Amino acid sequence: MTPEDVQQVSDLIKKNNILIVDLKFNDLPGLWQHFSIPPSELTEMDDLTTSIWVEGIGFDGSSIRGFQKIQESDMILIPDPTTARVDPACSVPTLSITCDIYDPLSKQRYTRDPRYIARKAEEHLRSTGIADTSFWGPELEFFIFDDIRFDQTENCGYYYVDSVEGEWNSGREENPNLGYKPRFKEGYFPVPPHDSFQDIRSEMILTMMDVGIPIEVHHHEVATAGQGEIDMKFDTLTSMADKVMWYKYIIKNIARKHGKVATFMPKPLFGDNGSGMHVHQSLWKNGNNIFYDPEGYALISDTARLYIGGLLKHA
Repeated sequence: MTPEDVQQVSDLIKKNNILIVDLKFNDLPGLWQHFSIPPSELTEMDDLTTSIWVEGIGFDGSSIRGFQKIQESDMILIPDPTTARVDPACSVPTLSITCDIYDPLSKQRYTRDPRYIARKAEEHLRSTGIADTSFWGPELEFFIFDDIRFDQTENCGYYYVDSVEGEWNSGREENPNLGYKPRFKEGYFPVPPHDSFQDIRSEMILTMMDVGIPIEVHHHEVATAGQGEIDMKFDTLTSMADKVMWYKYIIKNIARKHGKVATFMPKPLFGDNGSGMHVHQSLWKNGNNIFYDPEGYALISDTARLYIGGLLKHA
């Protein structure tokens, strides 16, 4: 963090008439948590070294899944000014900033902070001398449903999902039912009106681009019932992890805006494709892809083969 980074946040606040600053962080399972403060907490300070940017702001770590015991509950969040983005999901002008988690006594990074774990992995890679950079390109799939229900009681347990696109609704009275229900495993790449979520996905990617996420493609996926995929351009590990959090946040909020619900459940439907997140990966050193060997089998290097072996053994 530099004074210039902090100044850029102040400029964003003024330029966009920001009224609320939302501080987000990752819990152990990988979900965003948040709380909000007035912008003056970040912009009105006598000394940067005693501000929230350096000293942080406290929260109860015992109330966050997987973090602290109640007798050791105090934790600190320090905002990362380079992550500041105008929040597209809020009607009140809001600036969203991702935070790093610190121990208040040692002033060290919290070892269960997923963002810190990603940073450490990048540092470890550089320390090995094998590579100096890793690139990651996840392809996230999701469903957009019109109705969900679930319960777990003394005598039953279930979940129920429904979609106007679902093949099982081909005979439903919809006043009128216009058809256009992709059949099981036949939802890949149809044009509208079979692809009834084209405009919603387009709104999603435009919003992602507004917060700085480069997008390569979006399309309907194989399954019926509104399965979709939006692909981001690859990036380094921690930066891509931050983008994945924004990706899910934007998709869920835009679906909600349209009276629908998006889910990244791996297998919500029996008998049709589930949703995955396969990840393209590469290691680079001095600007060169060390997985590439023009003389190697399939043009891959020994390092790439060893890397694949590591995935097979440990993943």
